[in-house]
Amino acid sequence: MEFDIKLISKEINERMWTAHKTLATAESCTAGRVSSVITAIPGSSNYFRGGLVCYQNDIKEDMLGVSPDTIAEHTVVSEAVAREMVVGATKLFKSDYAVAITGYAGPGGADAVGSSVIVGNIWVAVGSPERIETRLITEDNGREKNLSHATAVAIHMLRDFIAQECPEKVEE
Repeated sequence: MEFDIKLISKEINERMWTAHKTLATAESCTAGRVSSVITAIPGSSNYFRGGLVCYQNDIKEDMLGVSPDTIAEHTVVSEAVAREMVVGATKLFKSDYAVAITGYAGPGGADAVGSSVIVGNIWVAVGSPERIETRLITEDNGREKNLSHATAVAIHMLRDFIAQECPEKVEE
């Protein structure tokens, strides 16, 4: 794990633990990488409820409650689906917050959908049912770099979101 990501994960850990808040993940293309980064820090069991790798649409629909109509209207790689994944993950894992990622890491996949979705398009969403922040990644630097970049973006977004939601670590 990169040193920067490890420091950010430690900060997330401290804030979540101090605030007594919980976190879950719903990951499609990153297949558990965000969960892995979060749980690499000791103490994550105090706030991390769990994660779902949801590669297929029916898993997003059945487990997270993503609407088939949303997928049909916007495609599975869309802001709307990422938002519904956040809400679904908070419900499924009974957590305060969630991170969701859906995208085409490459080298293929997007061609099956057509439209404006291309390889390298990855939506990251972080939040709670009340407030969700999203970001679209559009670079295609090859599968491994796309996944690493998406994971880093998600961890940075989570840190920034948690910094707004949770108080600083209490000094003892």
